[in-house]
Order: sequence, then structure tokens, then C-alpha cells
Amino acid sequence: MSKIVLDASAILAVLGQERGSATILPHLEDAAVSTFNLAEVHGKLVSRGVPEEDAWEAARSVAAEAVDFDSQQARLAGALVPQTQASGLSLGDRACLALGITLKSTVYTADQAWKTLKLGIKIHVVR
Repeated sequence: MSKIVLDASAILAVLGQERGSATILPHLEDAAVSTFNLAEVHGKLVSRGVPEEDAWEAARSVAAEAVDFDSQQARLAGALVPQTQASGLSLGDRACLALGITLKSTVYTADQAWKTLKLGIKIHVVR
């Protein structure tokens, strides 16, 4: 099985057992997440009232591998602005896509706005 990359929305869908999360579950042992997106998930959980340590453990529990957001990914995320601006993607979204492009992996997201992106990698919108 090849590695996949999870967006923050995909991780939150799994944690919340939301619609579409069942598509992600079989791939978790091969899932990677950018540390940038881990920060997003952690922050979202803390803002919902989850204790900080529990929020971190939950965020970290979904993907098998956390990949440090590095300068190569930062440059790529910045370069993606023209292709993603019309879809309203955030810096976190572009960080996830940069990791997917770097790893040449399918990216999983729950964000419908990603459906129209053409970036040379497969994007799987789970709902």
C-alpha cells in the first residue's frame, strides 16, 4: 500500500467519526501528516474544550507518521497560491498539498473546495 497524506479536515473527520471517515480508516497505517496540519488539528480540539494534552494525543493518534514542515515544503506551499487562491485554500491547506506533492502521494481531505484542483497528484475528497 502506498503512503497517503491527511489534511487537517480528514483527521478531524476521523476523530469525530464523521461522514467520509470510513474511507480513510483502512489507510491509517500508511498515513502521513504535516506537522503544520497537526498544529491545526491540535488547535481546533483545544478550542473545542479538549484538554491540551488529550488534544495533542488525539491529533497525533490518527496518522502513522508526522512529517516536519520544512523549507522545501514552505517554498512549494507559497508557490501554490496562484493555483489555489480561487478555491479559497488556506496556508494549512497548501502545506498539506506541498507534503503530498513532495511525497508524490494521494491527499485525503474533507474539504469540497479541493475537488477542482489540478496539481499533478491525486486528491481524494471523502465527502
